[in-house]
Amino acid sequence: MAKAKSALTCGCPVAAFQKMISGKYKLRIVWDLKDGPRRYGEIRTGLLRGSDGSSEIAPRVLSRELKALTESGLIDRRDYGLVPPKVEYRLTRKGKSFVPVIAAIRDWGARHLAQVSPLEMIAAE
Repeated sequence: MAKAKSALTCGCPVAAFQKMISGKYKLRIVWDLKDGPRRYGEIRTGLLRGSDGSSEIAPRVLSRELKALTESGLIDRRDYGLVPPKVEYRLTRKGKSFVPVIAAIRDWGARHLAQVSPLEMIAAE
């Protein structure tokens, strides 16, 4: 979190933004939550949709991403205090304001990345 603050104090909102959304799953989690609150398992299932092969998301990784998104103020975690545990994640006002940014990224990708051949994508990696 200190790095994000230092990026803001240096006057670079792009660096602060990049730090906030860095990670493999954060954008996809926020995008999935645009449709309403989700429980941990529903978020995990949403992330597995469209993934290559049978890749699994380590629970520790997903928990870390959810915690980081909560700390950044993009999502809210609501624990109902029930047994068995019931916890939901939902977008905050800040998170909802971020959805159009992700939509623009998605639209850009649909327009420009569809033109990239698989060989070009491999070469870029």
